[in-house]
Amino acid sequence: MTSLYVTVRHALHPVALRARRLRRPFALHVLGRTSPLSPHFGVERGSPLDRHYIDQFVAAHAGDIKGRALEFQSDRYLAEHGGAVDTYDIVDRFGSEGATIVTDLATDTLIPTASYDCAIVTQVLHYVYDVHAAVRTLHRVLKPGGVLLVTVPAISRIMVDVEPGGGQDYDDYWRFTPGSCTRLFQDVFGEGASEVHGYGNVLTSMAFLTGVSREELSLRQLEHRDPYFPMLLAVRAVKS
Repeated sequence: MTSLYVTVRHALHPVALRARRLRRPFALHVLGRTSPLSPHFGVERGSPLDRHYIDQFVAAHAGDIKGRALEFQSDRYLAEHGGAVDTYDIVDRFGSEGATIVTDLATDTLIPTASYDCAIVTQVLHYVYDVHAAVRTLHRVLKPGGVLLVTVPAISRIMVDVEPGGGQDYDDYWRFTPGSCTRLFQDVFGEGASEVHGYGNVLTSMAFLTGVSREELSLRQLEHRDPYFPMLLAVRAVKS
C-alpha cells in the first residue's frame, strides 16, 4: 500500500490537493454516497487517515526502537525513529526495493531466531491468511525482552491486487477487534505481555471508508476515541 500512496501523491501538487478538497468537501458529500470520495484512502485529497494513528502509535513507543530492528515493506519508521538502531532488516513478501529478506510471515524460515530487539509491523497482518502462524513467527524472531509494535485495521476498504502480479498473491483477509487482538497476541506472547490500543471513532471510521484525508478533520475529531467504533488497532507485545 505504501507504493500506492507514494505514486498517487507524487502525481498531485499540494495546491491541487487543496483545490480538490474544496471542490468536494467531506461534510457536504460523505452521507448518501454509494461511491467513495477517493478510492485510494484519500491520497488524492491529502494523506491517509489511518496514518495519523499509526504515526502516533509508533512515535509514542519510539523508545522501543533500538538495537537490531526489523520493519516490514519499507524503512519508513526506522528512518524517522531509528536513532538508537544499530542495524536493521526490511522484510517484504514480494522483494520490493530495499528489502533485505524476502519471505512469507506464515511460513518463514529465513528470518533468524531470537535476533531482533524490535519489530515494526504496520498494516501487514490482515494480508496474511494464517495470521496465528505470522504472530508465532514474530515472537520467534524477537530476542527475550524484544518488543513488537503492530497495527491492524478494525475498519477499512478491501484491498485487492495492490502489488504487481496481483491475483491471489496479495489478498486482503482480515479485520480485527480488540478482543481478537487480545487473544491472538496473548496466546503467543503470554498473559499480560501485550497491550491493545484502539484509535478513532464513528466519524473517523465513516470518513476513512469514504476516502477522506486526515487534513479534512480537526484534531478534536481525530483524537476522540470510542471503544465501540475503533478505526485502527495497535498492539505492543514484549517477549519474555
